[in-house]
Amino acid sequence: MKRLFNRIKRSTDRAAPTTAEDSRYFTSMLQEAPDDVQAARTTWRDRATQIGAAPADRERGAQLFAQLWGGDRHVVALNADELQRMSQYLEFVQVAANKEVIAQDELGDYMAIVLEGTLSVDRAQPWGGRARLAEAHAGDMLGEMSLLDAGARFSSCVTLTPCMLAVVDVQRLDEMITQEPRLGVALLASLSRRLSLRLRQVSARLSALLSQN
Repeated sequence: MKRLFNRIKRSTDRAAPTTAEDSRYFTSMLQEAPDDVQAARTTWRDRATQIGAAPADRERGAQLFAQLWGGDRHVVALNADELQRMSQYLEFVQVAANKEVIAQDELGDYMAIVLEGTLSVDRAQPWGGRARLAEAHAGDMLGEMSLLDAGARFSSCVTLTPCMLAVVDVQRLDEMITQEPRLGVALLASLSRRLSLRLRQVSARLSALLSQN
């Protein structure tokens, strides 16, 4: 969060489980990676090459982005011109099925907004195997925490179908904050709202689990 506040400052200067076994399983999913596991930094350029991401039609991508943004109650309201300007900072790509867009425990510098298609959100468990945490669909954002704090990814995101994504990396985010402060702050505020909602949901689940003990 300190990194997030520093960015804003620079722009102005210029279904819960119920059993004890389920409780142990759920809390174990929140464990951090061991200290001896060194996360590898992966830029969007690296990942795009690895998964064969292809440029998507920019006009169509911008239209889908504007539709999804306008229909999301958790984001800051922006007019059509502002959404068009924001889309200039996004990279629109097509990704085939069965491609790992985000890898668990890596240090990433980008996030992705799902415009079309479905991705799985999975976490490898300490005892082996993978837990399916969620599925991401149009309008969902992936990897926003690492974009904000440069920390390690909590889970992996793999395309289940061919997908169109809008990607923004840390460099483009910094440019948006500098060149279009209102748009940059709007994006950061929207990410903060989503993260706050997610934390409240996790807190509610933990409270329900603890009350069973």
